[in-house]
Formats: sequence, C-alpha cells, structure tokens
Amino acid sequence: MLKQRSFWIALVILTLLIVGAAIVLKTRNAKPGPAIKPATAAPLLEFLAGDLLEITPQDLRQTISASGALRARNQAVVKAKVAGEIREVLVREGAAVTVDQVLIRIDGSEYQARIDQATGALQAARGQLEIAGKARDNNRALMDKGFISKNAFDNSASQYAIAQANIDSARGALDIAQKSLADTVLRAPIAGLISRRSVQPGEKVSADNLLLEIVDLRQMEMEASVPATDIVQIKLGQPVSIRVDGMSQAVAGSVVRINPTTQAGSRSILAYIQVNNPDGALRGGMFGQAELTLSQKAGVLSVPQSAVRQVSGRTIVYAIENGVLAEKPVTLGLEGNNDSGAVVEITAGLASGAQVVKANLGNLQAGTPARLAASSAAAVAAPTAAPARKE
Repeated sequence: MLKQRSFWIALVILTLLIVGAAIVLKTRNAKPGPAIKPATAAPLLEFLAGDLLEITPQDLRQTISASGALRARNQAVVKAKVAGEIREVLVREGAAVTVDQVLIRIDGSEYQARIDQATGALQAARGQLEIAGKARDNNRALMDKGFISKNAFDNSASQYAIAQANIDSARGALDIAQKSLADTVLRAPIAGLISRRSVQPGEKVSADNLLLEIVDLRQMEMEASVPATDIVQIKLGQPVSIRVDGMSQAVAGSVVRINPTTQAGSRSILAYIQVNNPDGALRGGMFGQAELTLSQKAGVLSVPQSAVRQVSGRTIVYAIENGVLAEKPVTLGLEGNNDSGAVVEITAGLASGAQVVKANLGNLQAGTPARLAASSAAAVAAPTAAPARKE
C-alpha cells in the first residue's frame, strides 16, 4: 500500500516537471509581439497673419469696371488771329495763367500803318462829304428858283449819298485796322496751366496757326469705355471710384454724360466721369481703372471670394473656433467690392468677429487644432521697432 502511494506521488511530480519544461521552452521560442504605442496627438495647424481675416460689418458695393484716360474738362487753344512776326512769348509749359493775361505779342507795326492809312482815308471822305453837302444845298436853292433842272439837283444829291457811303466804308476800314492791331496781342481765354508752347520769338506765323494750349486741371474728366451690354446699368450721377496709375489712393468721381453711340470698331460706349481735382494732383493723360457702383449695402458681413469653398455640395468657409478649424456652412448674398477688394456678402452662417481662412490653402481638415503662428502673433501685437543705430 505504501509503495502504491509513493508511485502516484512520483507520477504527479514528473507530470508537473514535464509541463513546466514545455512552458519554458515555448516562452523562449516565442517571437516578441509589437509594442503598444501611445496615442499620438492630432497635428497642429499654424496660420500666418495674412492667411486669416477677422470679419466685421463693412459697406459693400456691386460694381463694374472700366478703363480710360483722364483729361482736363476745360481746355483752350491760343491761335494767331493775324499774320506776322512773333515779338514776345511771355509764358512756358507749366506756367499758371489767369483769364485775359497777355501771353504773346506779334509785331504790330504793319497794322499800325494800316490804321494810319484808314484814318487818313476817313478824313478825306469826310472832306468829300462836306463838299458834296454844300453842292447839294446850293443846287436845291437854284432848283427852287428855277435856275437848274431837277435832274441837275438829283445828280448833286447822288454825289452826296456817295460821299456818305465813302465815310461809312472808311470808318469800317479803320475799325478793321484797329481790331487787327489789337489781335497782335494774344490773351488767355481761360485760367489754367500752359500745356504746350509751339512758337518762339522771331518766327513768322500765319492766321490760325496754333501757338499755345491751356488746360484747367481743377476739374478732370475720364472717358471710360463701357461694354454695350453693361451700359444700360449706368445712370447719370452714379458714384465712381478710380484707381489711377502711380497713386496709392483711389479718387472719387461721378458719371456726368453718356455717349449715345458705340465707338467705331468696338461694341463699347464712352461714359464721361467727372473728377474734382482742387490740388492739381491729377494730370492729363493719366490712365485709370474705374469702378462704377451699381448698388451698395451698408454694414454687411462679407468675406473674400477666395475664402468660399464648395465641399460635398455645400458652400462653406473655414474658420477658427476655440482653437479648432471648423467648416462653417454659409449663405451667400451680393457679390461686389469693399476696401479690401472682391468680396461676397454672407447673409447667414457667420457672426461678426469670426476668424476665417481667407485664401485657398489646399486640403484642410475640419476638427484640426489651429492657431495663429507665434511669430505672426508677435508681429501683430508688438509695435514696430526702431532701426538700430550704428555707432
């Protein structure tokens, strides 16, 4: 009995040893499993200051664009009224002139001689008239007494009438000579600036030769070429904003006239835009781009047109909310312009103060953490530093 019990105990111990050895061998031969990686945080989007826009209520204008050159609304030319030699030219290009200011003098000696001649002819005609008058009166007395016939009297009366006509002719010739002498002095027909001088002292000119050109820059006018399809939307008095080449600020104007016909060789019509220019900053010939306002709204929310996306049939803009990039479904309204350029009205979906991504920056993922880059934030917050001095 004792031997049988010892046998079973030995068998159990042997079995346990075999099982333990098998487990050890399996553990040694087993390949290590993949390590469990900790969860990674979502990537952080950092935007530059120029990528974002905080929207606020602004005025919105619906416009059409046109281009053209500026010219002075009031211009004048000075031409020679009589032929002769130029004695004096008292102004040059760029000089300011006033109305009736003397600009040019032409040699008047010939015209003075004509005045003297006409004056002498008038005096002679007056003498002939006096003689003819006495003869007529004498013949009337003789005819009344029957000493001469009526035909003889009529002849003396005709001579008197001829002498009277000669007086009128001589007086007219004197008036012409005096006017010709006055025309040797040329005066400014308008106030303005000399824009062209085409004559020098000593030159001989003929009547109607162009000598000077004058422009009044206080009021400018732009001839804007508008497509015929858009001209029906243009009305007199419509406000216009003009960006002129070389000027940082736009200038304001208004439509004052519309040409009734299209330009030859094109399907466009000229609209004339008046621009006040009291400081004379605008010059004739400057080229400008005009925006004619068709309609406008005050105090509306708008975003750049580049900020609007179409995603899965929805119209959205991307905005940063609570540090996360969000898709904001929006409803669009009027397309137009404000001070920052081409924009579209947002009638629903955004509130004032929202920070939107104003440019197409590729494939953005809603829900991604986002913020303004630290360098851009510092540049916005910090005042501009003065340049360092070199000692």
